[in-house]
Amino acid sequence: MIKTPVKACLSVLLAVLLAPAQASEALRARDLGIPFDGEPGPLNAITDVTGVLVGHSTLIKGTGKRVVGEGPVRTGVTAVLPRGRDLSRMVAAGRAVINGTGEMTGSWLIDETGYFGGPVMLTGTTSVGMVHHATARWLRDRLPPSQWIAGLIPVVTETLDSHLNDVWGFHVQAEHVFHALDSAQGGTVAEGNVGGGTGMIAFAFKGGIGTASRRVPIGESSYTVGVLLQANHGKREDLLIAGVPVGREIGDLMPTRAQAAADKNSLVIILATDAPLTATQLRRLARRAALGVGRGGSIGGYMSGELALAFSTGNTVAIGQQQQTLTSPTAWHGEALNGLFKAAVQATEEALVNSLVAAETMTGADGLTVFELPEARLQSVLKRYNRLSRAPARTPGN
Repeated sequence: MIKTPVKACLSVLLAVLLAPAQASEALRARDLGIPFDGEPGPLNAITDVTGVLVGHSTLIKGTGKRVVGEGPVRTGVTAVLPRGRDLSRMVAAGRAVINGTGEMTGSWLIDETGYFGGPVMLTGTTSVGMVHHATARWLRDRLPPSQWIAGLIPVVTETLDSHLNDVWGFHVQAEHVFHALDSAQGGTVAEGNVGGGTGMIAFAFKGGIGTASRRVPIGESSYTVGVLLQANHGKREDLLIAGVPVGREIGDLMPTRAQAAADKNSLVIILATDAPLTATQLRRLARRAALGVGRGGSIGGYMSGELALAFSTGNTVAIGQQQQTLTSPTAWHGEALNGLFKAAVQATEEALVNSLVAAETMTGADGLTVFELPEARLQSVLKRYNRLSRAPARTPGN
């Protein structure tokens, strides 16, 4: 069954956060019996890392022919707050570049200091400037003047929603950014056609936001690695799910305009952990996201900006603190780190599939329709390859 696309009668701009009750009803990859390795956290989401909050603003307006400045609009903003409403401390961080034709503001500051202080914002390419400006204003209004320096260079990253959305209309405004930030919360995270993922396409299916997590026992302690990603990349022929060449098996349901099937669009991956890692260790963790993306079939195609950022809520420093004291164990042996590396790979792989399963068919600018991944056909393919769980939690009717 192809789920109902965006209704043609929509004419009012929406900026909404999907409530946890709504998100909890959404289909996820494990509901279909897709097998994944590793132990997920209670929510199987980035919010399993204590303190992390997520909020979305989803903008949908109009149908038909693209008129620059008017629409149709299919875009939005997603906010990830590493320490929730506590903005008084910076978190340790590191980043990795899978393919560099994309944008992540604040990355040089992270490279130099190993920390950042503000939220992480995900949006469409042409909205980076507005989101950066509005996030800095939001931080200014919540930090004492002595800590304003932490709001100067917020982290904003993007993927290009040019096929479904009127990207040159610059439709994301400050109020949409404020909404994503103010409404961010813990609990279940809405996925698919929401927030920054609203107008995105992945493997020539409808893409968007996806999340997952893993629990990692290390000695007598247990840590969590959570992933949230915005998927807008990949060619259909390359798509793998649970090791199965799903993209080759489901070769129809292509976007109704051939150009929209290209892989030159991008992917951003945010990794959170409560393990007290150093910036160097977090850079290493971020690099492992590439292996999770590769499990999904991505080759990091030419002009597809694919970037990863990892941060630790277990290694923080007070904003303005003159003497920074590392709180992390800098001499963890390789096997301890390997558990976290494996968790990053596994959670990234599952978050990508979750984004595809949650996304719904969408019609946008110039009448382009991008179809969702058909769940029943996916189950049938996995079953033929003996890769479907014996007892899927839910069976869709398509």
